[in-house]
This record gives sequence, C-alpha cells and structure tokens, in this order.
Amino acid sequence: QVQLVESGGGLVQTGGSLRLSCAASGRTFSRYTMGWFRQAPGKEREFVAAITGSGLTTYYADSVKGRFTISRDNAKMTVYLQINNLKPEDTAVYYCAADDVMSRVRTGRSNYWGQGTQVTVSS
Repeated sequence: QVQLVESGGGLVQTGGSLRLSCAASGRTFSRYTMGWFRQAPGKEREFVAAITGSGLTTYYADSVKGRFTISRDNAKMTVYLQINNLKPEDTAVYYCAADDVMSRVRTGRSNYWGQGTQVTVSS
C-alpha cells in the first residue's frame, strides 16, 4: 500500500507560480512511477505529467509543456509539480498518482491516488 498526500495548492493570480508536493508513505517509493493529473469543474480528469522511479524520464501533456516541471526526491519520498506562468485554465483539483507501471500512470489507471489539492488561478 502507498498513501499519497498532496499539498501546495492555493489561489494565485495569472502569471504566478506554484509548487505542488505529493508526500508518499508506505512501500519503497523509488519503485513507483509517479504522476500528476488534474480535474477542472465539469471536465474529466486529465493527465498532466509523469516521472519514472529513477527520475530520469519525464512525460508531459502537450498543454503544459514548457510551463510545468515534474521532479522527485526519493530520499524524501516526495514528488513535485512546479507550475509557472499560471493561466485561468489551469484552475483544477490536482491529483498525485502512483503505480508500478508507467502506462497505467499515464492513462489514469494508477492503483494509488491522493485526495487532491485545489489550484485556483484568478484573471
């Protein structure tokens, strides 16, 4: 079992930045691919970014490339999502996900999910 707890969301102005964190507990963190998803009001949850257990390979949704950066600190059992140049359309609940298999993370079929953290961007 892996427990995930997100933090770092909040209300920010357009153009601002946030760093989301997802702290994990449970089994060996470094074996898990980690991902971030988001769900805006009235929309389906969508993939944002993923990172391999080693941290050497990352994947991003086209809509966030260049503004979002995923990273991890295996010693701290934490994955991060740095969000720059925030836009109103980034407003959503952001979820952290973990799984052994990258394809399951990227397609939203992860075995483990956090409870989410709200990001609201004002125009």
